[in-house]
Amino acid sequence: MKKILVGVMTLVSLAMPLQASAEESTPSAEALLHQMGKASRELSYELSYILIKKNSIEPLRYRHAIENGETFAHLVYLSGPPREVIQRGNEVSYFEPGLDPFTIDSNKMVAPLPPIMKTDIDELADYYDFIPMGRAREAGVACDVVRIAPKDGARYSYLLWIDMRSKLVMRADLLDRDGEPLEQYRAVSYVINPKVGEVLQSLQDVELPAVVQLPPQPQADLNWQVNWLPQGFESVSRNRHRLMMTERPVESKMFSDGLFSFSIYVSTADNFTVREQLVRQGRRTLHSYMLKDKEVTVVGDIPPATARRVAESVVFAISPEGAGQ
Repeated sequence: MKKILVGVMTLVSLAMPLQASAEESTPSAEALLHQMGKASRELSYELSYILIKKNSIEPLRYRHAIENGETFAHLVYLSGPPREVIQRGNEVSYFEPGLDPFTIDSNKMVAPLPPIMKTDIDELADYYDFIPMGRAREAGVACDVVRIAPKDGARYSYLLWIDMRSKLVMRADLLDRDGEPLEQYRAVSYVINPKVGEVLQSLQDVELPAVVQLPPQPQADLNWQVNWLPQGFESVSRNRHRLMMTERPVESKMFSDGLFSFSIYVSTADNFTVREQLVRQGRRTLHSYMLKDKEVTVVGDIPPATARRVAESVVFAISPEGAGQ
């Protein structure tokens, strides 16, 4: 018994200096996020994870590699009807049930992946605090835990578990302003191996749908503007179009801070108009607001109180010249 105890104590004494050394060399939260972004973009890896929402659990598998300077990626939904997304360089192909497969010219997937994996951390630094939260275990590996919290309190935050070795995200919790999780990405297993790149490079020989030539979207001049936005949100598009189901004409502007986004829709009130409603489903908020004979609707990944304040800050100009952000 004494020999066993001596052996255990020896192991503990040997481990303690290593632990202290590791703690001393822990990079800052911001540096960890930069390392995470670099690993997500540059490593050859396969990641199996589950996306947990309030009323659903979705299992997925994501593969990623850089081959000959080009990005290859493949996302597969592992339950329900067959669905997948394939990225080959600057082309992304979508295969969805009930729709003809199509390809668009883009360097980003529109898919259920943690948005922070593809975000410019430097752009977020002015509007978010990066807070180290210690260490924990996730997906069987030791992780550094980092919180990304908005400085103005007007949007959601993220809690990330970053693998200490690979720097890949093992878990990402989207939190509301009370700290309650709205959705979670949780890794089940992962592998980092150049052979993932070899598998993905075989996509070069796969016949994918032809690239859809989207008509140019002119930036319409609109005669309304938004007088209040959370810090860091900027206009990324604005246009006029008709809604598919009702053919109702609508004007819209989309805003993003690089991590979250939302859109504002303005239309003339009619029989379809709901005077005022506020709905939140997971990360997505919808708030409708009547302004004289106009219906203003805000839809996006922002808290209900923020959506309401944005909607109520919309003002109309006499002419399009005042149309702003």
